[in-house]
Amino acid sequence: MDTGQTVQIICRLIVGTAGAFFAILLWARTRDTAWMLVIIGVITAYVHTVYEVLAIAGISSVNANSAAMSFLSIVLSNLPGVFFIAAFAVIVARKYRAAV
Repeated sequence: MDTGQTVQIICRLIVGTAGAFFAILLWARTRDTAWMLVIIGVITAYVHTVYEVLAIAGISSVNANSAAMSFLSIVLSNLPGVFFIAAFAVIVARKYRAAV
């Protein structure tokens, strides 16, 4: 692992930790469906970052060449986007319903 990759990983972990921390704080204060989906999306993005760091460091319990790792990597990389899409769809549906 070179210096640039190390700096990138550290920055992603710091920003992800701050985002997940504030998302968890907001989670306790909101009951809005759209915001809950955004919060879950932020937390899953952080989980993906941590999983990538563990895989790069070789600490991941899944073998690096196994199909389970590729499936888990695909799911974790796309799950935040799915939650964000769902949150935006809830907001659009809410706005559409209010306009009609």
